[in-house]
Amino acid sequence: MTMIGGEVAAGFEPVRDAFAENFARHGDIGAAVCVYRDGQPVVDLWGGIADPDTGRPWTRDTLQLVYSATKGATATAVHLLVQRGELDLDAPVAKYWPEFAANGKADIPVRWLLSHQAGLVTLDQPVPLAKALAWHPMAAALAAQRPVWTPGTAHGYHGRTWGWLVGEVIRRVSGRTPGRFFADEIAAPLSLDFFIGLPADRRDRVSRMVHSKPDVDFTALPQESIPEELRDQVAAWRDPNSLSNRAYTVTDPTAIDFNSPEVQAAELPASNGIGTARSLARMYAALIGEVDGVRLLSPETLTLATKEQAAGMDQVLVAPSRFSSGFQLPTEDNPMSGPNAFGHNGRGGSLAFADPEHGIAFGYAMNHVISGFDDVRAASLADAVRGLLT
Repeated sequence: MTMIGGEVAAGFEPVRDAFAENFARHGDIGAAVCVYRDGQPVVDLWGGIADPDTGRPWTRDTLQLVYSATKGATATAVHLLVQRGELDLDAPVAKYWPEFAANGKADIPVRWLLSHQAGLVTLDQPVPLAKALAWHPMAAALAAQRPVWTPGTAHGYHGRTWGWLVGEVIRRVSGRTPGRFFADEIAAPLSLDFFIGLPADRRDRVSRMVHSKPDVDFTALPQESIPEELRDQVAAWRDPNSLSNRAYTVTDPTAIDFNSPEVQAAELPASNGIGTARSLARMYAALIGEVDGVRLLSPETLTLATKEQAAGMDQVLVAPSRFSSGFQLPTEDNPMSGPNAFGHNGRGGSLAFADPEHGIAFGYAMNHVISGFDDVRAASLADAVRGLLT
């Protein structure tokens, strides 16, 4: 039986039960979950193994890379600049980043970068990984790139490129890299243990990710054996020239080792945020209310930040998705805690969100990356929270 540490407020025991079940039945190796309600922590749990190679246990202060759950932190930085009057989401990107106007992009508004409508999901020529980690070569490549669809006419998940696109706007407007801006303006006031660009002295606290293949490899099945509702998606996975694949081939080599010190130290505002579930929940709590005297966004700014901007069939995911200006919105596959929630998940399991209607903020981070359709861990925890709100 996995040892679980932490605390749960009275009434929130079902979340602890679901967390324990994730270890017992659903594949968690090391993980943490945290829930805030009305600005106060009501669930703060951790357990398992942080590094299966050494047996190092997961402790209260273990840090975890959360892949695209990072996007919620980066979006928060953008809306802080909007709130301060330094950034207009409806202004052309080229107002802040003149080089971006190349190849027919002069009129693309900042909002379309945030909501995955710009058509810049891939590159004609991948950038060497070392240069991509250095930032400027990737930003230059994206500034020169022609969109793959007419901007504003469709949306598709910019899984990798989103971070450089949105991060370069933050850099141009604030004069600071996105990781530095987040550290100064969001992490410091809230005492968050969360980094976009890991400091070297935090490296020994980071959990090691373990990747698993799905139980069923749909791409290896004959067409007639694939559930009808998944056939278009699987066909896209099988096609190396599909946007579903090209969206993740923007570097050379294509594969990025997110366990490597070089990747963790770089700033990848779409995908390499490293921190605790506690810090994710605390950040989202400060988006919807006050936490220890700090509120990040005003109610008016939050309403604009979480208004739906794109919905329907996603050109990259080949499945329905919904986005505000930077945040994911609830769908049937990712209901979070209710219809008014907003947040972002991450590859293989991580999830963070806020539900302003119920005063709930949630963070879940784990080191077992499970691909495919059979991962229920985050959903089971969110379901447990949702069951307490009815």
